[in-house]
Amino acid sequence: MDDTSGKLFIGGEWVEPAGGTYDVVDPASERVVGAAPEATRQQVHDAARAARDAFGPWSRTTPQERAAILDRAADLMQRDFAANAELAQAESGATTGTARGMQVGVGVTRFRRYARGALEPVEEGLAPQINEAGPMGKAGVMGALAVRQPVGVVTCITSYNNPWANPAGKVAPALAMGNTVVVKPAPQDPLSVYRMAAALAEAGAPPGVVNVVSGAAVDVGEAAVDAPDVDMVSFTGSTAVGQRIGEVCGRSMKRQLMELGGKGAAIVFGDADLDSAVAGIGTTYAFYSGQICTAPTRALVHRSVYDAFVDKLTAYIGFMKVGDPRERGTVVGPVISAAHRERVESYVELGRKEGATVVAGGERPAGPGTDTGFYVAPTLLAGCTNDMRVVREEIFGPVVTVVPFDGEGPGDEDEAVALANDSDYGLIDYVWSGDVARAFRVARRLRAGGVGVNTVGRNMEAPFGGFKKSGVGRDVGSYALHAYSELQSIVWPG
Repeated sequence: MDDTSGKLFIGGEWVEPAGGTYDVVDPASERVVGAAPEATRQQVHDAARAARDAFGPWSRTTPQERAAILDRAADLMQRDFAANAELAQAESGATTGTARGMQVGVGVTRFRRYARGALEPVEEGLAPQINEAGPMGKAGVMGALAVRQPVGVVTCITSYNNPWANPAGKVAPALAMGNTVVVKPAPQDPLSVYRMAAALAEAGAPPGVVNVVSGAAVDVGEAAVDAPDVDMVSFTGSTAVGQRIGEVCGRSMKRQLMELGGKGAAIVFGDADLDSAVAGIGTTYAFYSGQICTAPTRALVHRSVYDAFVDKLTAYIGFMKVGDPRERGTVVGPVISAAHRERVESYVELGRKEGATVVAGGERPAGPGTDTGFYVAPTLLAGCTNDMRVVREEIFGPVVTVVPFDGEGPGDEDEAVALANDSDYGLIDYVWSGDVARAFRVARRLRAGGVGVNTVGRNMEAPFGGFKKSGVGRDVGSYALHAYSELQSIVWPG
């Protein structure tokens, strides 16, 4: 291990954690991956102060300077790609393909995207306004300019399901806009974020521009939110934690970007391509073992194709290899921890008690590579109703619930939309139908921040965020640059 191991990154220095260290555990092998530093409240506030001191000079750098640093950081992350992917896999339990492509690969891509983003225009000229003479002065023509300014110091609290792409999606656009950051990684897999900070430092990010403080104690996250020097909090995680963060931010009017829970409704109409729908909904099991807020975990299936859908999805699950994420062919790896496995299993048992039929899964998987590790068998709960807790609450594991709906013609659209919208969440929903015009018509009626029509794919320039309890604000693409900026109006007489 190098001399940065087990240390915080504050003000450009690797700092001994006053709270000691704690073990990061591989969810697949249950072996210790490394020692993560435990910050104290004071050290978190020190990091925010370092970011505050760095903000003035960094915000005045040219876009070209910021772009060059972000690009160099991407080069360095790519240089160490294999080692970074190996660490990400060890921390998160992701399969090899996911660790390489969806974690480190996407992280690198996001830094390159926001290196370009740093060069996007931040000024917009507005149409002149002719003012009559009055109490405000003489008649005249007023020009105006809308200017995007950096918010200031941004606390980035990241999720455990993707220790590269999620932090990159916050840090890179925040830096591109001229903000400085304090990153508080998820306690389960923080080591990758320190690698990211090291790459940024090597790339030339000035001291204090990027700071990383980790900890398993709740107090560490609270300090990162309530620090007086913090102007904005960007959080990805559960709705319950997001609500508590929002309350703290409200007291001092800190800006917020919240990407919270989801319970994606996947509407499958009678004319849908069932193989396509099954493959799309089956990604719930494959990606991060269901630990993804965008997953279509709530299948709403028209009665006419309900039995066929359940049969096809059951068969699909049968082809999913569960086990060691490092083994070739593994599709479903472990969940993040023993505690989370127990949580997911308790929901499956709850589903049984509520009257759902466990068509697949429901027991711990048996087979090579599952003797150790926190594995949950891909689970299908059929015969569900919308009032069941397993349908209404985010399980965040490899579990899909199936709810049938009826109706003919516009009637089936009405019932499907009503069921989909009967949720506290509204992140991403999905519609499968052979009638594309109908699919788009239904999509417009769904109270969700995004809707996939006959796909679970994403357009990475499209705004991302949720309605209702799924969050506040939007990021991705240029929308992330907007999220980490404030609008300033400059007005002058023509």
